[in-house]
Amino acid sequence: MNIHTSRRAFLSGLIVAVALPGLARAQQKSGAAAFFNELPEGSGEMSANAFIRVAPDNTVTVLIKHIEFGQGPYTGLTTLVAEEMDADWSQMRAAAAPADVEKYANLAFGMQGTGGSTAMANSFMQMRKAGAGARAMLVAAAAERFGVPADHITIDKGIISAGDQSATFGELAEAAAQQTAPEDPPVKDPAQFKLIGTDLPKVDSSAKTDGSAQFTLDVYRDGMLTVVVAHPPKFGAKVASFDDSAALQVSGVQKVAQVPTGVAVYADNTYAALKGRDALEIEWDEAEAETRSSDAMIEEWTTAAKAGGKWEVVKTGDVEAALEGSEIVEATYVFPYLAHTPMEPLDAVVELRDGEAEVWMGSQMQTGDQGTIAKILGVENVRLHTMLAGGSFGRRATPDSHFAAEAAEVAKANGKGAVKLMWTREDDVQGGYYRPLTVHHMRAALDDQGGIKAWDHGIAAQSVVMGTPFEAMLQGGPDFTAFEGANELHYAMANHRLRWAQMESPIPTLWWRSVGHTHTGYAVECFIDELLEKAGKDPIEGRLALMGDDHPRERAVLERVAEMADQSGDYGYGVAVVKSFGTYVAQIAEIEDRGGIPHVHRVWCAVDCGLAVNPNVVRAQMEGGIGYGISAALYSEITLDEGGLIRQQNWDSYRILRIPEMPAIEVVIIPSAEAPTGVGEPGTPPIAPAIANAWRRMTGNATRRLPIIPVA
Repeated sequence: MNIHTSRRAFLSGLIVAVALPGLARAQQKSGAAAFFNELPEGSGEMSANAFIRVAPDNTVTVLIKHIEFGQGPYTGLTTLVAEEMDADWSQMRAAAAPADVEKYANLAFGMQGTGGSTAMANSFMQMRKAGAGARAMLVAAAAERFGVPADHITIDKGIISAGDQSATFGELAEAAAQQTAPEDPPVKDPAQFKLIGTDLPKVDSSAKTDGSAQFTLDVYRDGMLTVVVAHPPKFGAKVASFDDSAALQVSGVQKVAQVPTGVAVYADNTYAALKGRDALEIEWDEAEAETRSSDAMIEEWTTAAKAGGKWEVVKTGDVEAALEGSEIVEATYVFPYLAHTPMEPLDAVVELRDGEAEVWMGSQMQTGDQGTIAKILGVENVRLHTMLAGGSFGRRATPDSHFAAEAAEVAKANGKGAVKLMWTREDDVQGGYYRPLTVHHMRAALDDQGGIKAWDHGIAAQSVVMGTPFEAMLQGGPDFTAFEGANELHYAMANHRLRWAQMESPIPTLWWRSVGHTHTGYAVECFIDELLEKAGKDPIEGRLALMGDDHPRERAVLERVAEMADQSGDYGYGVAVVKSFGTYVAQIAEIEDRGGIPHVHRVWCAVDCGLAVNPNVVRAQMEGGIGYGISAALYSEITLDEGGLIRQQNWDSYRILRIPEMPAIEVVIIPSAEAPTGVGEPGTPPIAPAIANAWRRMTGNATRRLPIIPVA
């Protein structure tokens, strides 16, 4: 089945564009622009940054530059356009924009891509301006048709009126396409909002429910072969030699080829490809492989965290002098490697033709993936279709575009035609690109009033960015994603030092949902809680006192979650407050002891994300982030045996939260007039420390190594 819609069917009608001054540019050029600009005569296509299509059938389709893998940009960004156009929500549609950095750059990155909870934040004004521009063009067309001044035109729920005359968007689409797009159209005052801030249904829910939504797995091309790759069992190992004679005897297997990442098996279907891979005999060169066990690495990382490393990130006051002669409170926190395990494992379709390639994949970083594919294949024109994806949590945002590179390599080894590269769950769990193994070593001293007079913090972890094309963004400095959240604390302390030790391993690492905050939030909030307990302070009042008046938004979410939580039950209660990606989140966890194992019964969450464009999406992301964080707190870890083999393979051994284990969750959004900030990640960091703090206060047992329930 070919899911690619006819260009003429897709792009007929009105294309509205908005030119924004100062739009960030990336260097990578795209062949997609010409592809998507092949329009029928008189279609009304504008020259730059096309975001909106108004079709003759009165539907309004918003082209979304960010991938949709469940975090809600299709709905959120469509809401902004609908609001400014005064459209009816029932006429709104969303579709993936082409991979074209010249038109669709993430304004926070300067390249097309999604990450860092920036989708709404970087597109907020851009999409509002696009909607306002579309409205202005429709108004101008209506004024001409009705023979009245433009200021006599009103629009309500997609109906354009002047006196007793009216028309729909679709009826005016062709005429509106001839209007000049305004350069800087005014947007609404927030007091005029009708859709922003309301619980609108998600635009992609129906298609995902009835099965009509198209994912990469649904793409079939004529003559397409399915490909799986046998990867080394240890990180850093390489193919020494292989025997494919048995694999080629498997019915349906068409060929076997060595690629840089392993040995690829090409077959008529997935079953044959997997059976062929099982039949391969491969000798691996492990001379440069990772052979340390997790325990050996943790020991080495702990030594480095205590020593501090070469990167002194924060130095306020004199920590050593403040610690001298004081009673020192000390703690070491260990965080394992973590896989992302999105519902949909990685997959991609690549079709080669003379001098060009067409690609279908759930690309999170379109500019990087597109450029990598073009370089490997030696073609200038790469048409990349961003597909819906079943989750990511950072997995699809690799700085080195490793999966796109592998897809290009297997396509190159095959030659002309189409291939579908597929990873199984086992490939993904054992394939690396994990959240880095990290160790925090903390020392502190209290003054006579229970305040913090010294705070010394050492972190040891691999860098996700160094050694990748993204290293340039560090400008010679340390990888801030390794310690973010620990360098800017919302607690008062006179003497503060933070150091980072960069560790090395062949194991590839990657940003994981909430990145550095996922472990810095835990270390900071658990250590603060222990210090408050030692000082005889209440965990909430003690935090508020340490915040003072300098952190009003952190105070607001903490005070609100304290009001929400019913802490009168026969349970344990723990609190945590973490700011990440510009969003402030406080959570209180209610837990019970089930035979020495914590069970999370309820969670209260207060979030300040600025203006909540779609409150329902915000609540859903907080709930999902909490569930994801509970998995990591209680169960999830990647461990290496002696010799460097990964123990986990699938969700049976890489344990995640089960449906009956999901707690009741109450989310309250703090009203705000501030610009929107991210919600895809900030729900995750506070939940693990809230659980651990509840468990320690309930049992006296501090959890210094995650997960709380280690792998068997």
